[in-house]
Amino acid sequence: MVAGAVLIMNAPVIAQQYKILHNFNCTGNGGCAPAAGLVFDDAGNLFGTTSYGGLYNGGTVFELSPVTGGNWTEKILYSFNPNGTDAYSPQASLFIDAAHNLYGTTPSGGSYDEGTVFEVSPKAGGDWSEKVLLAFGGSTTQGYSPYGGLIADASGNLYGTTAFGTQFGTVFELSPSPTGNWTWKLVHSFEDDDQTIDGLYPYAGLISDSAGNLYGTTFDGGAASNCWDSAGFFCGAVFELTPVEGGSWTEAILYSFTGGFYGVPDGNHPYASLAFDAAGNLYGTTEYGGDQAICQTMYYRGCGAVFKLTHTGGGNWTEKILHSFGENGEDAVKPVEGLIVDKAGNIYGTTPTTGFQAPYGNGMVFELSPKPQGGWSETVLHNFGTQSKGGSAPYTNLIFDAAGNLYGTAVEGGAYGGGVVFEITP
Repeated sequence: MVAGAVLIMNAPVIAQQYKILHNFNCTGNGGCAPAAGLVFDDAGNLFGTTSYGGLYNGGTVFELSPVTGGNWTEKILYSFNPNGTDAYSPQASLFIDAAHNLYGTTPSGGSYDEGTVFEVSPKAGGDWSEKVLLAFGGSTTQGYSPYGGLIADASGNLYGTTAFGTQFGTVFELSPSPTGNWTWKLVHSFEDDDQTIDGLYPYAGLISDSAGNLYGTTFDGGAASNCWDSAGFFCGAVFELTPVEGGSWTEAILYSFTGGFYGVPDGNHPYASLAFDAAGNLYGTTEYGGDQAICQTMYYRGCGAVFKLTHTGGGNWTEKILHSFGENGEDAVKPVEGLIVDKAGNIYGTTPTTGFQAPYGNGMVFELSPKPQGGWSETVLHNFGTQSKGGSAPYTNLIFDAAGNLYGTAVEGGAYGGGVVFEITP
């Protein structure tokens, strides 16, 4: 079921136009350390979060607006306050609705310091207000620590995950009411009772298809009982949740990773969310695993991989490893964010670090392209420096604009050392 990894020799570095749109400064009241990706509104403005900085050093929500001459202007929309009730230190990308309300999660903060769902909304006059929609920890059935972002359905219901609680993490729904309140509902609780094959610890957010099914990954768990790494974990899984009549949901494990420990290349510990292509295939990354024969680093678990899941009918899916990271010590390693796929089927992603022989060593933006004769080729679109003025350590998913330019964040470096927002133009 698991195909061999594609060996990518001497991945080319193609000249791209890399541009810094904003440099964050950890001094003053601006944001610092943008650990999440970005979202566009319909006017072309970018929105994101920083994990630190702001008026209270609890992180910020910011907006970048394009101005004449190709420059961008930053505005801090909200500064989180670690005061015992507010959210703080956001880690995941925002979701924006048609009314330009922004929704996000924090793995800590709130009344119980076990994470929140928050909303930041525009007000008359250009100001913005924040509201904590849910503070995790008020009930033992809720789970806690949502590290992934949110998605919404056509009715405005929000869906997300918690990495912990109610055994080994949850999927939840928040439904709005006309009064402005939100109702929490448990969609799925991940369990490990020796009788149920389930994923464990869903760090990533979800994606959905046109039928309303939810898809995600878990860092641990799955059915591959022969996958038991040095830290005592199983290797993770890909799951699907399907709504059924009466408001309940049915879970199916689509694939359980085997880790690549026994000579057959495979992923190990998916930390990031998934992506669809136009044909309905699923793509994702694993932080470890891959073909350990080409992983020229000190990572015993492997250097990470890009995988594809193809729906073969009858509820079955077939997995294939498209790329194993770490080739010759020069490649990217340990991807922890999700992918995006363009209309031609090319795949784009980031890694926060690179192999020990790679230039600079602090992250890459990469592209994987299908080859006419089969297999995939990797191209390095940008190689980040170590604490350089160009930014470093992109713990981020990428987004496209209408022209095909890529946008993302790097959590460190830049002109002031507090991270950057960047654009890559092909």
